[in-house]
Amino acid sequence: MQVSEIPLTANNQFFAIKLGNTDIKMRLIYRDAAGWVMDIQDKSGVDLLVGAPLIPGVNLLEQYPYLGINGMLIIASDADSAEYPTDTNLGLSSHLYFVQP
Repeated sequence: MQVSEIPLTANNQFFAIKLGNTDIKMRLIYRDAAGWVMDIQDKSGVDLLVGAPLIPGVNLLEQYPYLGINGMLIIASDADSAEYPTDTNLGLSSHLYFVQP
């Protein structure tokens, strides 16, 4: 099993990344009461997933097998594994990991 942290900041962000063998574009947006949400696009910019909440301790990709990404995206906090990322701690004490089997 290979675990890689995806480097983030506590700002809205949009970037290209390779997860396993799949090239995607990822957008992370802070939506006040809704918290952080994730959008995933294919490499040409077509939306594949829009508005998925960053829920700690679960595989964020589990509900979306059609994405074809072989691995898991997991949010974890330094302080408490159930702590949701906030508008100020994403990338500092709350981390996004890609886990490949």
